[in-house]
Amino acid sequence: MEAEALTTQELTAQELATQAQQVPFETVALAIEQGTLVAAILPEAQVGAATQVQPTELQATDLQASELPATELQATEPVAELKAFAEYGVSKPICTALEAAGITTAFPIQALTLPIALDGHDVIGQARTGTGKTLAFGIPILQHIAETPRGNRAAPRGLVVVPTRELAIQVADDLRTAAAGSDTNVVTLYGGRAYEPQIEALATVDVVVGTPGRLLDLSRQSQLDLSSVDILVLDEADRMLDLGFLPDVEAILRLTPQHRQTMLFSATMPAEVVTLARRHLHQPIHIRAEQHDEPAHVPTTDQHVFRAHHLDKIEVLARVLQAEGRGLTIVFCRTRRACDTVTAALVERGFAAAAVHGDLGQSQRERALRAFRAGKIDVLVATDVAARGLDVDDVTHVINNECPEDDKAYLHRIGRTGRAGRTGIAVTFVDWQDITRWKLINETLNLGHPDPLETYSTSEHLFTALHIPVGVRGSLPRAQRDRAGLEAEDLEDIGETGRSRSRQQPAGGDRGSRVRDGRPGAGGSGRSDRRPAGRAEAGRAAGGRREPGQHEPGLDQPGLTEASQPDTSGRAKPARRRTRGGAPVGSPAGTPAGTAAGSGEHAQDADPASADRPRKRRRSGRGRSGRAASGHAADSQHGSSHPAESQRGSTRPASHAERRDLSAD
Repeated sequence: MEAEALTTQELTAQELATQAQQVPFETVALAIEQGTLVAAILPEAQVGAATQVQPTELQATDLQASELPATELQATEPVAELKAFAEYGVSKPICTALEAAGITTAFPIQALTLPIALDGHDVIGQARTGTGKTLAFGIPILQHIAETPRGNRAAPRGLVVVPTRELAIQVADDLRTAAAGSDTNVVTLYGGRAYEPQIEALATVDVVVGTPGRLLDLSRQSQLDLSSVDILVLDEADRMLDLGFLPDVEAILRLTPQHRQTMLFSATMPAEVVTLARRHLHQPIHIRAEQHDEPAHVPTTDQHVFRAHHLDKIEVLARVLQAEGRGLTIVFCRTRRACDTVTAALVERGFAAAAVHGDLGQSQRERALRAFRAGKIDVLVATDVAARGLDVDDVTHVINNECPEDDKAYLHRIGRTGRAGRTGIAVTFVDWQDITRWKLINETLNLGHPDPLETYSTSEHLFTALHIPVGVRGSLPRAQRDRAGLEAEDLEDIGETGRSRSRQQPAGGDRGSRVRDGRPGAGGSGRSDRRPAGRAEAGRAAGGRREPGQHEPGLDQPGLTEASQPDTSGRAKPARRRTRGGAPVGSPAGTPAGTAAGSGEHAQDADPASADRPRKRRRSGRGRSGRAASGHAADSQHGSSHPAESQRGSTRPASHAERRDLSAD
């Protein structure tokens, strides 16, 4: 009995149980026998017509009349026992590879998805964050590739499209773990890296995991052939199908065959996104791993909300980071500038922190994530670029330094902790101006925190709720600063294609000190990168001023070059010519500039001591109103009140009266 035949019937749970042996979906038959699942297939015209099924057990699809009906599977009770992957039809090599990685049983979303996806049907998967959605679509891809003959070695048969670079790296690593027992080649394509290594990796490829921009770039260059894709997956589908990514995603879909199998997965799946997704899917099965009335957030995550003042927020944050039992922590900020500001403040207070946001170069972002996973730093300050799919073990705390934009952003942020059945703590700081936004989030998710308590760094309830030791200050004690820090992680040269726009210098001083392609400091940006390093150092050392007679390092002193690096411009620097009174230094007073002995270097040879004398301050001799300036008082302090005396150290042409006074002298 084919799946299409079921769409014309009104089926109750009892009728499905009697016909379960004829349905090719093994999950449906298994779940109904245990009484834990209910499947319903209803056209829109028959919604509400069923009388033998309870409303909570029957889910209908909101399809238009012109759309094909779809199936929805929903877990009505928690799965009492998790089973091994082999019981869902997963091949032995994949099961062996997963067991070697410590993964032995399937989570609910995997148990519901695997039999249907392995049978080749389109799927819309929805489950909470941290419940194993990656393997739910990764195992069907790997098993299909292992069971079908390889055609063009340079054409991938599986394609996974993700919204962020960090998620692409993580998904590819998970697929390589599951494919460790086979010769499946997984290639990661994302921006920020050089094209050449990625193009070379496409010579032999089975699965491609990438971001939309780089996939389209390589496809337009005829370096990526998507005509052989059999399975296409959109991870974080709600983000991939919004207004920002939709044109690129539709362009990628047009490059793939029409007969492909398509799967969409996300923790949040709005109804409008589902309706939009069905335009690109063929009779999809919408799978939910929890009931509609269950909370969307992970129940094992303890949530705290405080109303904090923005001037005291860093003090509150510093105390929360010293709570008992705190492990790795992710601090989310709304803007990139806020990330840099919070990171600098935490590092100054002794915490091992690093930032991850879109203004950093790709090598710096990957370096921070590697250091975070390795435990060299324990605080990662990030924008929402790290809120999608990022999976790091032992993240105990997630802190929202500002109120998230909406309920979906809140769910994805706090989903970085409490993953895979672990417990976690989520803390949210709400400013006074964000109270209205927070109330909408609280009402949508039914969190039970409509009016956050006003909190300061000295509030007693803050210490009690988060188990912060009494007497904790705003800085980490030196005895507890045992992390190696970001400097202990090497910065990989990945041949970045973009430039870092962040003003925050990474720890270790790596920006501006690298030489790539013969250019000092390539990869940095901003005006600070175009400014000679020697001059910048001198300006900082003097507080932005240079005292009279002070030399600029690398410009006047012998043996130093600009930016302390060889000059590759091929142009000789002109000698600086020093003058006094209109004549070169070292020439007799009154000697015209045109008859001076050569250049400034010859002048210094004639009078070496004159090079160390401070230059006189230039005086205009007149105020803004045109009258004589008040500089006569200053001249009298030097023992001269004659008007002509103030003009002998000036380069302004003398007037007739001043020349007459000079000739009289």
